Order: sequence, then structure tokens, then C-alpha cells
Amino acid sequence: MLSETALIKEVKKKNRQALEELHNRFAPVLLGLCLRYCGNRADAEDVLHDSFIKILSNIDNFLEKSGSSFEGWMKRIAINTSLNFLRNRSKTNNWVELDPIQEQISVEDEEELSLAGFAGSLEKEDILQMICELPYGYRTVFNMYVFEDYSHKEIAEALNCNESTSKTQLFKARAILKKRILEVLNDKVLNK
Repeated sequence: MLSETALIKEVKKKNRQALEELHNRFAPVLLGLCLRYCGNRADAEDVLHDSFIKILSNIDNFLEKSGSSFEGWMKRIAINTSLNFLRNRSKTNNWVELDPIQEQISVEDEEELSLAGFAGSLEKEDILQMICELPYGYRTVFNMYVFEDYSHKEIAEALNCNESTSKTQLFKARAILKKRILEVLNDKVLNK
């Protein structure tokens, strides 16, 4: 197995074994990322394929600097490819209509919907499936905010919506996930 620096150099030279190693090393992580955004494996695999094409086409643009992450660079490409896929797939705006009451989200509401305490006893695959089942807008904002550490301002810019829409989508995604997690945990307790 090549070091990351050696792998990048060999990929830039179009070394077939290095290309294969790149794919084998990073495809599982990137597929998981694409799956979280796309919601199903077939679409996620298509987006992953497109992401690797973009990665390989732009590999010469990646500059190794201290603190720069090759995996982070690839993840950013996969996220953008996923978002473009979702935008292109949707001919209409899939954002859920805002509930004026829901726009007033307090800090207490956010803390009440913390999922960490509930999700600990579930399998990773179960939680991923629940995320994939979220409506498009909720899932996209949830992924960008929770997994990619985007701010609501950055999400609003990337998705061409306003910050309150981003906050509302996140709030509602968390509420749905909390409800679903509690249902699964209750089923586990009742079936013991």
C-alpha cells in the first residue's frame, strides 16, 4: 500500500495500479457519503462514479499543503456532485413549505431534539437507513449541517435558500429522526 503522497503522484502519472488502489481505498467512504445524500444505493453509485471522474480529471489541481487533506478534497467533490445530482433530478423545488410557527426555533427545542442519547443503541446501518428515508430537503440539510459541518449560512448559499429554511429543515429532520429512533427502541423493548 502506497503512502497518500506516493499514491497521489502515481495517480497523476495515470498508473493503473495506483488508480485501482485509490478507488479501493476511498470508494467505501465516498459511497457512504453519496448514499447519505442520494437516499438509495443505485443513485449513490452513479454519483460516486461521476465523483471519481471529477477527482481524476482534477487531480492535478490538488496541491498538497501542510494541513490539506486529500480525502477532504475528494469528499468535497463527492458532496458537490451529490448536490448537483439532486438539483438536476428535481425539476421542481422540493423544499417543504415553511410553517411560520416552526421558524421560531428556540435553543431549548434544538437541545431537546439531540439524537446522541437516543441513537447509541442502534446499529449504524439502521441510522443511515433512517437518514436516507428523510425527505430530500431535510436529508440534504441534515447531512450538510451534521456530517459536513456547514453553517446555516453556507447551506443557504449552496442550496439557494434562506437561513431560516435551512434551520427549519434541520429542526424537522431531527424531529423525524427522533420519532423514528424512539419507535425502533420501543419495538426493541417490547419484543424482548
